[in-house]
Amino acid sequence: MHGGRKRVATGVAAAVVAGLGLGAFALSGTASAENTQVEGAARGPKPTIVLEHGAFADGSSWNGVIADLRGRGYPVVAAANPLRGPASDAAALRTVLDHIKGPKVLVGHSYGGNVISEAATGDPQVKALVYVAAFLPAPGETALELTNKYPGSTLPDALDPVTYQQADGTTATDLYIRQAAFRHQFAADVPAAQAALMAAAQRPVAQSALEEKATSAAWKAIPSWDIVTTEDLNIPPAAQRFMAERAHSRTTEVAASHSVAVSHPRLVAQVIERAARATAR
Repeated sequence: MHGGRKRVATGVAAAVVAGLGLGAFALSGTASAENTQVEGAARGPKPTIVLEHGAFADGSSWNGVIADLRGRGYPVVAAANPLRGPASDAAALRTVLDHIKGPKVLVGHSYGGNVISEAATGDPQVKALVYVAAFLPAPGETALELTNKYPGSTLPDALDPVTYQQADGTTATDLYIRQAAFRHQFAADVPAAQAALMAAAQRPVAQSALEEKATSAAWKAIPSWDIVTTEDLNIPPAAQRFMAERAHSRTTEVAASHSVAVSHPRLVAQVIERAARATAR
């Protein structure tokens, strides 16, 4: 917000983060074939849907999705993501998961994908993972590395870094999106008035969180679904496709910005329900 902004923003290069979006969508062959199979699947008790937001957002970014899922009869929890680092954020999410009895479906948006990938590892009650314009890192990868794997992210130029001194005397940096750039960068298909509220209420992510290496990948053992946003300016669509294909996720593509859960809550809820029904026992 004052001197050093360019230096920090350059250091974060194509940093990463949260978002949602709008537009027409097309199911991949895998996802559409799955539709037919799911229709006849045996129905067990509905799992609890646990939603993990990403950077520059908060739990309210899921409001439309929550309303839709509740209308379908699903219990839903939108967890608060501290946005400090994948390991510590996953530990925080696990306290929520441990408190919820029965089967669960974990849903992560953007950086929230890093968090659910770690938090779900080794949890037999997590039956499915749903990634929404999200990261699916392999062990040793970072969000920043995956963002930079393909061209297309314009996030670095939209960032507003704030450096501060911690209790131990060391310095750290939090990243915001400049409010004037927020709608174009993060939520181009969200109404202007709503995007302005989102910009004012955004929560910062620690720069170090985007540079922290993943230590586990739950998608290697748990079935996954993925919503790829093809007009995303945060995480390039090519990077999203690469991660989804590597994880063998059932993929839905939508012509949307990073804020697809805000602009297309019904689409997101439909994919989540598809995952919940496919894994029902």
